[in-house]
Amino acid sequence: MLDYHLHLWPHSQREAPLVLDQVAAYCERAQAAGVVEIALTEHLFRFVQADRVLGGFWDGDDVPERLRRSMSEYWKFHVHADLDDYVTTVLEAKSHGLPVVLGLEVDYYAGRMEEVAGLLEGYPFDVLLGSVHWVRGWRFDDVDDDESMSEWSTRDVDDCWDAYTGALEELAATRTCDVLAHPDLVKVAGHRPRHPSEWWDRIALAAARSGMATEVSSAGWRKPAGEQYPAEGLLVRLAARGVPFTTASDAHHLEEVADRVGDLQALLHSVGIDRLTAYRRRQAHTIPLAAPAGPAADPQFAHAGRARRGMRP
Repeated sequence: MLDYHLHLWPHSQREAPLVLDQVAAYCERAQAAGVVEIALTEHLFRFVQADRVLGGFWDGDDVPERLRRSMSEYWKFHVHADLDDYVTTVLEAKSHGLPVVLGLEVDYYAGRMEEVAGLLEGYPFDVLLGSVHWVRGWRFDDVDDDESMSEWSTRDVDDCWDAYTGALEELAATRTCDVLAHPDLVKVAGHRPRHPSEWWDRIALAAARSGMATEVSSAGWRKPAGEQYPAEGLLVRLAARGVPFTTASDAHHLEEVADRVGDLQALLHSVGIDRLTAYRRRQAHTIPLAAPAGPAADPQFAHAGRARRGMRP
């Protein structure tokens, strides 16, 4: 197994110390859970280099003032680390033989992804995760922010899913990144359309066309969504289109590293997946996905496998 989505700092932490011992502790906990390799993937927006290029991206005429103000405060709180120091720390961990690769989580900035690519050019990244955490300045996934969550009561859920999916399609089409992170993150606060198939189909098609892998993440189990990313219906569609997969915890604390890795393993096997995709210098290679311990698949995931077998590619 892999844990290809790990953060060094929780969102509540303003300052961002870089400590090699923390990376070693992550690796030790991951290996104890059967994970063979981790990727450190800190958010791009936490680095001062990103602020110089992308700061103020939310200042558009179609973004309400309250959301512009909220995003500005959020951005200023987080943007304190130095990207060069981060890269040096991870490379040092690799030089010590720790099973870690250098990654980054890259948000979608509409119309600005060429600038993002230029900013990252020349760094020795192994893997870049592409994600959508906001739509036109609205942090729809910030479940700890009352301003952001209040928006859900004023918006149509289908419209929110449509806007999110459109942003993810645009992100995938740029091919700036290697892996689509938590591909149905828009459900994080528990708001789902009655009939999500339209958006699942679009997300799966966008992933397949881009050539990117998609992560299967346990983080949704720790959120109001109450299930993994992606939902089983979307996972079935991604598998049917031959999209490759990574696995992830999206940990922001040591105790979350490799969270529910066995459940992810069973879920993937239930839809016929027997290999994962890993990366070196942004080049993909596959590793075998070991069979889960005990029964071939957890009973709670058995219907996903049956659905896949009856689904047309």
